[in-house]
Amino acid sequence: MIVLTQTTEILRQLPDVGGPAQPLLTIRGLTKHFPLRSGLLGRSTGVVQAVDDISFDVRKGETLGLVGESGCGKSTTSRLIMALLEPTSGEVIFDGQAVGYGGLTLKEYRRQVQMVFQDSYSSLNPRLTVRDSIAFAPGVHGVARRSAVTRADELLEAVGLDPAQFGPRYPHELSGGQRQRINIARALALQPRLLILDEPVSALDKSVEAQVLNLLLDLKDQFGLTYLFISHDLNVVQYVSDRVLVMYLGRVAEIGPVDTIYNGAAHPYTAALLDSRPSMDPDRRRLEPPLQGDPPNPVNPPSGCRFRTRCLHAEAVCADKAPPLAPAGPEHLAACLMVLPGSGHSQAPKLAA
Repeated sequence: MIVLTQTTEILRQLPDVGGPAQPLLTIRGLTKHFPLRSGLLGRSTGVVQAVDDISFDVRKGETLGLVGESGCGKSTTSRLIMALLEPTSGEVIFDGQAVGYGGLTLKEYRRQVQMVFQDSYSSLNPRLTVRDSIAFAPGVHGVARRSAVTRADELLEAVGLDPAQFGPRYPHELSGGQRQRINIARALALQPRLLILDEPVSALDKSVEAQVLNLLLDLKDQFGLTYLFISHDLNVVQYVSDRVLVMYLGRVAEIGPVDTIYNGAAHPYTAALLDSRPSMDPDRRRLEPPLQGDPPNPVNPPSGCRFRTRCLHAEAVCADKAPPLAPAGPEHLAACLMVLPGSGHSQAPKLAA
């Protein structure tokens, strides 16, 4: 366990503003449409609805897992939250303060929110040593060079790397697991409150993956962090998460406690994802895939429920109504007409008399 020195006290974690009951991160109506252009004049011929009107909260001290098929909008969502992309509409609220537009400035916001990317090599500057990469951000925020270097060495120890051995090295001299540890250390250099982890272990082999996951859990407790953990690996998400958010074609399909969703998914898409996990039990092996076909084109998504073209429970009403997120249990929401009372679906609960 590392102990901050007096020279690095300037980087201490910022205080909790709204108390434990207030979400650390609030997303409201977040939307990102990428225009399609063609011709010599570059005229718009449509938009790719990468993220379409999503809303959710990330509570203080929790790990929220974000899952879904490739192309569902997970990484775009993370970049919108990190303010690396300009949203088409919607707002990001951090501990009760809006980001931008007279609220938190981007510099203040990124002081408290950091991101670890999937590609550990391209995330690092090949011309900077490991020590300089970690010390760079504190220097930008006004920390003296000596204090920033001291902080870098402390964080190298925190992620299990010897500062004397690894500090002078360059990214190409490290393994994938070591580079990802460096990226984690760099993300912690400003004492953030929220880490966005975008597929942080997907490029690692299983033994190294387990080590990095356990490191992330230890650092979360040590520094009092909150995680938004993005992955396509459902087993990894189950291991690290407190709650799970499932996305499909740019929208939220289901959100709830990890045990609730893994033991009884309310949305057919979530159930199909969970059934797609390989099993070592011969009696539980599948001969048919749980989900047929490919996701629809995000340029022209289906009307109503976006999952209806692949859903075994789809009915005519699913093409007419876009299902809202409806309660499926305690702290459990699902965007499916089978959950919404009186929706018109044959399997929906009846309205109370």
